[in-house]
Amino acid sequence: MKKVVVLGMGLCVALAFSSCKSSESAYKKAYEKAKQQELAEASNTVTEAPAEQAVAPVETVAPVAPAPAAPVREEKVQLVSGNGLKAYSVVCGSFGVKANADGLKSQMDADGYDAKVVYNAEKNMYRVIVESFDTRDEAARARDAFKAKYPNREDFQGAWLLYNVY
Repeated sequence: MKKVVVLGMGLCVALAFSSCKSSESAYKKAYEKAKQQELAEASNTVTEAPAEQAVAPVETVAPVAPAPAAPVREEKVQLVSGNGLKAYSVVCGSFGVKANADGLKSQMDADGYDAKVVYNAEKNMYRVIVESFDTRDEAARARDAFKAKYPNREDFQGAWLLYNVY
């Protein structure tokens, strides 16, 4: 009888430890991929007016307000490798292991960037920076250009701006 109870408890413990983990990140990746496909399809779709229809005259539209400034994360970081860290930087990768950050830095250097590795002691993370600027607008344009250069790299589509709090 004791063996059956112990075996039953062991089975319950085994099931508890082997339960499925949340697949939230899988859902997020699928959503982002579907959103990119949707945007690509929308930009490829061109509608033409039938030949019989008259085309409406062009109307003057009031100027659109400028887009809000790109969001920026404020972190206190220290330069680990590379040259010249400025106030605003484009971060293309974050790692808990320095060797991984150094590997991505080497790849970015090979692609023509002057990449840098910085360390955030508060979060214990190494950030790989591809470019660094004095102004937020310059950094935002560089981030957008970086994402456009690597459209098939999902990891680079998450590139973000870092403001170094000295």
